[in-house]
Amino acid sequence: MTATVRIVEVGPRDGLQNEKAMVSTADKIELVDRLTATGLRSIEVTSFVSPKWVPQLADAPDVFSGIRRAAGVSYPVLVPNEQGYERARSVGVEEIAVFSAASEAFNRRNINASIEESLARFEPVMARAKADGVRVRGYVSTVLGCPYQGEVSFDDVVRVSERLHCMGCYEISLGDTIGVGTPGKARQMVRAVAAAVPVDALAVHFHDTYGQALANILACLEEGIAVVDSAVSGAGGCPYAAGASGNVASEDVVYMLHGLGIETGVDLGRLAETGRWLAGVMGRETGSKAGRALQQ
Repeated sequence: MTATVRIVEVGPRDGLQNEKAMVSTADKIELVDRLTATGLRSIEVTSFVSPKWVPQLADAPDVFSGIRRAAGVSYPVLVPNEQGYERARSVGVEEIAVFSAASEAFNRRNINASIEESLARFEPVMARAKADGVRVRGYVSTVLGCPYQGEVSFDDVVRVSERLHCMGCYEISLGDTIGVGTPGKARQMVRAVAAAVPVDALAVHFHDTYGQALANILACLEEGIAVVDSAVSGAGGCPYAAGASGNVASEDVVYMLHGLGIETGVDLGRLAETGRWLAGVMGRETGSKAGRALQQ
């Protein structure tokens, strides 16, 4: 396995977007600043989608403008189209993420477009990003199952991943959106995609609906994956996938990785403290087992 893993912290965006209780702009800014202080090197700050679709992130420009950006840390944001790209660039965004799904049904329900239509929307965004020197990360959702169509073909996962990579995404994050994956299937999926996209351009993004996320991550690490998405305090889920619980908790991932002798550059104590702080902001206990254990 790899000697180092880069954690992509998605709590401020993917974590908060599905929270029913509104989180203040000041708290969102403090969350990102606290995460920066833990040693994380990739923190997804927010999403420049329509406030009508994700009201929680309507303050995206204010949040991004308010954070204290540190040297050597990337602060990507999600953008759905050219309008989102323009809004993001107007406040100084230097890295973006675009997204599609391996499931046709999920794409239709999520963004009211086919897979091909969603990819076509990103072509002008990719062209502008290339001209502006903006790095682009790609997300592929529903790689291990869809809430609407059930099974998802690995061929579809490979096809969408390869398209995003060829369009210019430096990294493709493979997302088990509803958390139905198990280690064997996760391993097979990564092997299939790695036959078309270099493994060092792949990341994994697991939700923990059935308690399989850490096991799935370990299986993928054994296949050469060295980038893992996670959310502090296990926050979030998917607003378009009923019953999907939160992302795997960053604290739990870091605890496992450090136990394996894998370097992350993250201060676990500070990360757990941040997770408990965020849980307090949202009025509940942290969703991280490591976060709770370290509080003893």
